[in-house]
Amino acid sequence: MAYQAPGKCPVCNHELQITKLSCTKCHTSIQGQFKSCEFCSLPKEELDFLKIFIKCRGNIKDVEREMGISYPTVKGKLNSLIEALGFHVTETESKEAQKERQEEKAKIIDSLEKGEITAKEASELLSKLK
Repeated sequence: MAYQAPGKCPVCNHELQITKLSCTKCHTSIQGQFKSCEFCSLPKEELDFLKIFIKCRGNIKDVEREMGISYPTVKGKLNSLIEALGFHVTETESKEAQKERQEEKAKIIDSLEKGEITAKEASELLSKLK
């Protein structure tokens, strides 16, 4: 069984470097300093999101359905992924995501007030809005 290699040091949170490669068939080993791919160091949650995003061909509505989360949550996860890959998310994008999240919260509360969903359902939906 192969384990997922950590991307960050558990002590100081700095990027880890690959120093040994081994062949699974003949057991040949090579030592040196090897650079990891930028996707390999992503946390599992962000890597899973990236896979779903690619599977859905970048269609946010499809990602919403696949993951069972709201549009603002998808946008928030996408912004986190963009930042994790070392890119800057503009303030405009962040403000837009905040506005969308507020609109989604208002819809959930409205549905609760109308009796369309239970308090527990509303709580679960609100907790997914990150």
